Amino acid sequence: MTNKNGTLAIHGDWTLNDYQTLKQRVAEYSGQQWNTATIDIKSLGRVDTAGASLLAKLLGPELLAALTAQETSLPSEQSALLHAVADALMQKPSPEPEKLTPVSQFLTETGKTVEAIWHLIYLLSGFVGQIIATLSVVLPRPKRWRVTAFVAAIQNTGLNALPIVALLTFLVGAVVAFLGATVLEGFGATIYTVNLVAFSFLREFGVLLAAILLAGRTASAFTAQIGAMKVNEELDAIRTLGLDPVELLVIPRVLAMMVSLPILTFVGMLSGLVGGAMVCAISLDISPAQFMAIMERDIALQHFLVGMSKAPIFAFLIAAIGCLEGFKVGGSAQSVGVHTTSSVVQSIFIVILLDAVAALFFMEMGW
Repeated sequence: MTNKNGTLAIHGDWTLNDYQTLKQRVAEYSGQQWNTATIDIKSLGRVDTAGASLLAKLLGPELLAALTAQETSLPSEQSALLHAVADALMQKPSPEPEKLTPVSQFLTETGKTVEAIWHLIYLLSGFVGQIIATLSVVLPRPKRWRVTAFVAAIQNTGLNALPIVALLTFLVGAVVAFLGATVLEGFGATIYTVNLVAFSFLREFGVLLAAILLAGRTASAFTAQIGAMKVNEELDAIRTLGLDPVELLVIPRVLAMMVSLPILTFVGMLSGLVGGAMVCAISLDISPAQFMAIMERDIALQHFLVGMSKAPIFAFLIAAIGCLEGFKVGGSAQSVGVHTTSSVVQSIFIVILLDAVAALFFMEMGW
C-alpha cells in the first residue's frame, strides 16, 4: 500500500497471515479522506474476509462498495467478496414498520389465516393421494404387507383405547338420558328418552366421541413418533436403505386406525345405550327389557349403519393428519410439540366438520 501523488495504490495480498502488518499500515492512513478517483486497487492480490474488513476500515464500506462496482479488472470472486463485506458493514437504518389501522390489521391477519388454511388443505390433499397410491401398490402384494406393525398399531390405537372410550360413552349416555328425562318430563313424554338416547348414540355420539378420543390420543402419538424419528434422522436412514417411509410407517397406522375406530364406535354405541338404560331404569322405571323393546320397535337399522359408515372415513383422515404433521416436524424438540398440538387440533376440527356435513347430507337424503 503506497501513496504517490495523492493516489493511494493498494497492492499485494490482504489475508489473515499478514493481518497485524496490514492493520498497522491501515492505522497510519486513518483519518484521511479518499474518493474513487484517488484509489487504485488494480494491483490487489489475494484477499480474504479479514483483509476485506481492513480495506473497509481504511476506505469506508460505501467507498469500497463503489470501487468494487467500478473496477472491472478484479476477478469476479474478489469483487463479490469485497462487495459482500462492504454491504455487511454498512450501517443501513432498518425501515420503520408501517402502522396499520385496526381494519387493515384485521384484514391482514385474516388473509394470513386463510392462506395458512389453504396451504394445510393443499398438503393434506397431496398426502392423502400419496397414501392411496401407496395402498394401491402394496395391497395387491401380500409379501409387502407389514403384519407385525399393523397388529401392534391395532393394539395401541384400539385395544388400549377401549376402556376410556367405553367409560366416556357410558357417562355421556347417562348424561343424555338425564337431560332427556328432565326436559321431556314437562311434556309427559319421558318414555321418549329411550328414542333420544338411541338416536343420538347410533347416529352421532358413538362415532363422534370415539373419533375425538382417537384424535387426541392417537393422532398426537403418530405425530410424536414420526417427528422424533425425523429429529433423530431415522427417516433419512430409511430412505438411504431404499425403503419408502410412507409404506413403512404410514400405511400400517392408517389401516390399523380404519380397523380400530369402527370397533371402538360399536363399543361406544353399546356403552352409551347401557348408560342411558341404567338411568332410565333408576329414574324413569323403564326396565332394560322395555328399553330394548322400544328400541326394537322404533329404531331402524339404518341409524346404526349411518353411524358406522362414518368411522372408516374419520379414521383415515385422523391417521393421515397425524402422520403428515410428523413428517413436517423440524429439527428441534419444540417443533415436535408444535406439530403434535397442531395434529390434535386439525383432527378434531376435521372430524366435527365432516360430521356436520354428513348430518346435513343424511337429513336431505332422508336416511
